[in-house]
Amino acid sequence: MPSSVLPILYLATAHAALMLAAFLVAWWPQAIVGFFYHAWMAAIVHLVTLGWITFSILGAVYIVGPMALRMPMPVRRGDYVAFACALIGVVGMVAHFWIGEFGGMAWSAALAAADVFYVSVRIVGALRRSTMPAASRMHIAFACANIAIAATAGILIAFDKTLHFLPGFVIANVFAHAHLAALGWATMMVVGVAYRMLPMVLPSRMPTGRAIVVGALLMESGVLALFGTLVVRSRWSIAAGLTIVGGLATFLNDVAWMVRSRVRRPAGAPHADFAVLHAAAAGCWLLFAIAAGIALLALPMTPLTLRLAAAYGCAGLVGFLAQTVIGMEARVVPMLTWYWAYARREFRVAPTPPLQMREPALQAIVFAGWTIGVPALAVGLFFEAPRVVAAGGWAMLAATAVSALDGAFVVAHIRMRNSELAIRNPQLAMRVQSRKTSLRARFAAKYPQNPCTPPPGGVDAEQRYTPLSGVEYVRHVGRAKN
Repeated sequence: MPSSVLPILYLATAHAALMLAAFLVAWWPQAIVGFFYHAWMAAIVHLVTLGWITFSILGAVYIVGPMALRMPMPVRRGDYVAFACALIGVVGMVAHFWIGEFGGMAWSAALAAADVFYVSVRIVGALRRSTMPAASRMHIAFACANIAIAATAGILIAFDKTLHFLPGFVIANVFAHAHLAALGWATMMVVGVAYRMLPMVLPSRMPTGRAIVVGALLMESGVLALFGTLVVRSRWSIAAGLTIVGGLATFLNDVAWMVRSRVRRPAGAPHADFAVLHAAAAGCWLLFAIAAGIALLALPMTPLTLRLAAAYGCAGLVGFLAQTVIGMEARVVPMLTWYWAYARREFRVAPTPPLQMREPALQAIVFAGWTIGVPALAVGLFFEAPRVVAAGGWAMLAATAVSALDGAFVVAHIRMRNSELAIRNPQLAMRVQSRKTSLRARFAAKYPQNPCTPPPGGVDAEQRYTPLSGVEYVRHVGRAKN
């Protein structure tokens, strides 16, 4: 059974990171409008890529791994240590980027990378014990290898800001690192998990065949080739980009097959499935990012292509990857809550079905915020319009805050009210109440010096007041007043 605490810690931190990024964009849009290679933009980008996308992926792995990928991911003490390192590292990176202190930023990046290395090794070990088909495991294994390379490159670039030892062009190295992380890690992981999760979300039949293997090999070879050609600024980067497009086209073709091969929806499923709507919107942004990326590889660098690059980054990171995470969480968090709620009820009282845990009104607000915010950000970055960018930032902030609130309401389903439990299963309610009583008795026996409310009657000293008790305590022995 998946852990309930560690994934929630990752996902809650991810929401906080995205809300902070949206607030910074809305509060100071001039910081990201125009030329994008500066420390403030790097801070906001890493809040999205590391804080939101990577933290959400790492948290979801502990849920999706045991439930959908057939790979055991038991939580150990080292996992909590790794999470603490990642949290401290991301906070340190963003803070040092914001104040322009690159020495501390580099060491913070190394601390955050330690968590990524640790979890990646754990994922690869779990994949070896997984009963999932080998074709479906390839994307996830490649993603773990790519994030190790991307994190190493990021650490080297970070230390190069103060030591100046890397050869080549600085922006070329940064572009190579960013594409390896976005395409090789996040996109590859999204594609691998989507082959297992999309049939559950739509629902539809599960795709099989050699096309999955071909797509994984095309994406991996293209990502590695793009990383190398961007570093050396080779014109062969266009061929590498087209190879990646071939791998993504294979995946999109399988997605179209899943849409055509849909099966009957489960009873009680909502009419408006916002997880599917987020996935569809993310797919549209992926198509735009593919077209813009190929154009940027083919065209020379000009002021127009630099503005297109800013819109391309927004479409790929926020429109595709970040919105895919929102759609994934719309299903993953209710699944985790249902499992743990059922376990806490000793598998006797069925909790609320996962498809009914989300509040449709809140989900509609979240989807509207993303539908307004992402285009506003992309258009504002392309036309260098701070007010449009600020409007997109406020919309994203509101959508993320409402999403976090909706997630908190979902997690609250783990606990069942005593009255509801007594109606559904009186015997289980009695056992739960006796367990609480025994806990109080053990606590009182362990700490006898702590004050407690005495029974009605006379007492030697004044005690704590109990509201609505209907009893007035006096110093002399006698009958209490009602």
